[in-house]
Amino acid sequence: MKARIKWIEKSSFTGQSGSGHTIVMDGPPGNGGHNRGVRPMEMLLLGLGGCTAFDVVQILQKSRQPITDCVVEISAKRAETIPKVFTHIHVHFKVSGHGLKEHHVKRAIKLSSEKYCSASIMLGKVASISHDYEIIDID
Repeated sequence: MKARIKWIEKSSFTGQSGSGHTIVMDGPPGNGGHNRGVRPMEMLLLGLGGCTAFDVVQILQKSRQPITDCVVEISAKRAETIPKVFTHIHVHFKVSGHGLKEHHVKRAIKLSSEKYCSASIMLGKVASISHDYEIIDID
């Protein structure tokens, strides 16, 4: 895996993934940024959310659960002093479908957080990570 980061100006950077996709990262105006892109620490949370959502959807589909949507909402707290690492991350899943079985949803989240999601496991080395979920039954 590779990534390339290029400084644009002040606190703005572009990031290009090894697969060729580009994003803009920028700092807040107080730090010389123009608020034109995602903050680098926000990128970590987005990566965690994408990784675990991918796992949960795949696991539920393989379990033949009738999933129609999956939304992951993440909140995090950071240390007060530098380095301002994440100290706590909470991951809330909103899983929608037609008659989803709760034990399958719970199992999918557990497997993702403990076995499959590299981002979650890596961030869990420095922050406590909690999870909860809600199942939305679509008629």
